[in-house]
Amino acid sequence: MMHDHDLVLRPTEAQTAAALAPPPGRTGGDLVVETLRSLGATTVFGLPGQHALAVFDAVGRSDLRLVGLRTENNAGFAADAYGRITGEAVPLLLSTGPGALMALPALQEAAAASAPVLAISSQVPVAGLGGGRRGHLHELRDQAASFREVVKSVHTARTPSQIPSVIAEAWESALTTPHGPVWVEIPEDVLRAETFIPQVTGTDATPHELAPRPELTALAAHWLGRAERPVIVAGGGVIRADAAGKLRQLAERLNAPVVTTFGGKGAFPWTHPLSLRSWLEDRHTTDFLEDADVLLVVGSGLGELSSNYHTFFPTGRVVQIEADLGKLESNHPGLGIHADARLALQALLETVPERPDPTVAERVRLLLADVEARLAAQDVALERGLLASIRTALPARSPSFWDMTVLSYWAWSAFDPKHPNTMHSAQGAGGLGYAFPAALGACVAEPGTPVLAVSGDGGAMYSLAELATARQHDLDVTWLIVDDGGYGILRAYMTDAYGTPVGTELTRPDFVALAASFGVPATLTTPEDLSADLRKSLATPGPSVVVLPATLRMFAPTHL
Repeated sequence: MMHDHDLVLRPTEAQTAAALAPPPGRTGGDLVVETLRSLGATTVFGLPGQHALAVFDAVGRSDLRLVGLRTENNAGFAADAYGRITGEAVPLLLSTGPGALMALPALQEAAAASAPVLAISSQVPVAGLGGGRRGHLHELRDQAASFREVVKSVHTARTPSQIPSVIAEAWESALTTPHGPVWVEIPEDVLRAETFIPQVTGTDATPHELAPRPELTALAAHWLGRAERPVIVAGGGVIRADAAGKLRQLAERLNAPVVTTFGGKGAFPWTHPLSLRSWLEDRHTTDFLEDADVLLVVGSGLGELSSNYHTFFPTGRVVQIEADLGKLESNHPGLGIHADARLALQALLETVPERPDPTVAERVRLLLADVEARLAAQDVALERGLLASIRTALPARSPSFWDMTVLSYWAWSAFDPKHPNTMHSAQGAGGLGYAFPAALGACVAEPGTPVLAVSGDGGAMYSLAELATARQHDLDVTWLIVDDGGYGILRAYMTDAYGTPVGTELTRPDFVALAASFGVPATLTTPEDLSADLRKSLATPGPSVVVLPATLRMFAPTHL
């Protein structure tokens, strides 16, 4: 007797093999691209190089968006910003040797800021690995050694079949708290090799959660609930963990004042009655923090800048929540809680009691008044006015990116970012040239949102080539260049320390004319016109440059 299921036509072995056979011409480069797509990547940054051409060929045949910058370091800064804005792992495609090494400063900044950059570099052919010294183009004795002490983890694929697993492993590492850059390298011949491996479709790389140990959060909640003068220091870990809302809930429940570090700008509302803002380079703030009987430090290692150049010495108990194990109790002993800021704050919210404090608002007001009085006694009206002009012109939701320049040093302490994750600078590693290429990465991450970059003329020279990138991709960026004819902050430091600055004076171009040569409109502005000129540039789609000739000074330090 014949049953219905007997009528089903089953494929022959040849038909099954044909269905599973990959399209002809696929290479290791295709495996890279397919793995990235299966992990959720939509955009890649980078520059082609001879050893990496198979990857770029595969990118060109895919639906990935390639944003090519003009130097590898700038591509790394752009990827860093994309990762900070989106919280996603960002592929950065590099070639062997010089191209790879050019990205090192950007990867150092990404590591300092916990930006999830997935650097994928080519390597010399397999036969040249392990110090074989075959004399290949771009050959290094041990390329990965140059990156191992900078990135979170290093991964190598030596055969095509290893590529999907290696990239997935690196992706998971980049997105596991604390986020950070990772390094993948694949030999040129592995990238070029044709492969019969089926198309990559089912890759999983779920990052691990870093939850706090409950006995630690219970003790921290006990201390905080019974404190007389609790204070909170909110660092960049709050921003990376998207925990600003939970931070505010905890501060209000405890009636605890909050100061944000320079990396944590925006983690707490600037005008909130409990906000101490970001005046960490101020002795009044340092004294206020030292007076706390319980200091809760969330997502900060209390490093040089966050401790007023290591002049801060707490007198009460310290509770430190930090995802980077190496930063836990690295500067001050205390109750170290190794955890993601969001999960740790949630645990505290579940156990900490309400703590009324009728005096806290007045104590905060008096501290800010002391800071204001100190500044009012100095000749810094120009600098404060410029920050106010930028704040007026910049839409509240627009990201801003700040280079290592005098105005940025001011902004760390005095600029109101309005919202979390909207103000970014290179203060993590402290390298020049960050602002403009990073702003380009933010433009790619948030199309339709105007983005501001702020540089000095010295830092701008690192990034001028990216005017071509901004124009090529029509990115909605406004670049403010404060032109003081040199490395202004170094000029000031060297004059103070040694009397005469050396190497700080620079011959620079006509930035307005130079921008115009790239097809980018530019404006020469004044302090009085800055707000209007910035507002106009930010409201005009596409790239623009605003040049402000001005020599700025820093407020007097309090740590000396």
